[in-house]
Amino acid sequence: MELKAYGRILWRHRWVIALLLLVVVIASLPGLLADRPAVYQAGMRFAVGVVPEPSTGAYYTYDRYYTWLASEYLVDDLAEVVRSSAFASAVSQRLAMHGIQVPAGAIQGSTQAGKLHRILSLSITWGQEEELRLIANAAVQTLQEESATFLAQLGAENAHVALIDPPVVGMVGPSLRERLDLPIRLFLALVAGVALAFLLDYLDDSVHGCSDLEALGLQTLAEIPRSRRWRLRSWRMLLKLLGESDNR
Repeated sequence: MELKAYGRILWRHRWVIALLLLVVVIASLPGLLADRPAVYQAGMRFAVGVVPEPSTGAYYTYDRYYTWLASEYLVDDLAEVVRSSAFASAVSQRLAMHGIQVPAGAIQGSTQAGKLHRILSLSITWGQEEELRLIANAAVQTLQEESATFLAQLGAENAHVALIDPPVVGMVGPSLRERLDLPIRLFLALVAGVALAFLLDYLDDSVHGCSDLEALGLQTLAEIPRSRRWRLRSWRMLLKLLGESDNR
């Protein structure tokens, strides 16, 4: 019975919920209709390895195990190096040698690195496709040709970096936050509309049905429904009840 009462309250104040949803849709239209700037991303992968130390005797040294383990540790450090300002400056200087001026700060802010065992993943996000190709190629050349300098800083002179997957440039689609932005707004508007409907019903002291009169301790003889089909029959029933009460 309470669910029916809640449903009647929501139906009575449905205009509030619809109005809030309409306001949210209208407010979100400029963002939905605006042209989203194209964003591109270049991804590449490198294999990082450490050269095993030469054997000095006829005994087993577990050289492969320790070199692989050292390579994994080295990838962790190298992932932080490619996100550093020093690496971004080296890429910017390499681009400047070819007449392309790109600030090192922009390169650093657009570069992300990932790691999995001995594999280093590098991704660069940029707004122009051609510039991104040049930046990605410069990053590959910097990491390969100047890897000795960066690796020496990490104390790994016998390490090497090999390119596995060359840069692949593709357009980045809308993020999960952008896709869920409008549904979340509509859900919050719906929740606010339902809460406002119950608040308005709580503040409303008018009579909407027999239950409101019974709550006040008053007895009802009949109720005239809103439907036109049953309106005439309801009047007849009401007159019949009034006639019976007069005869008593």
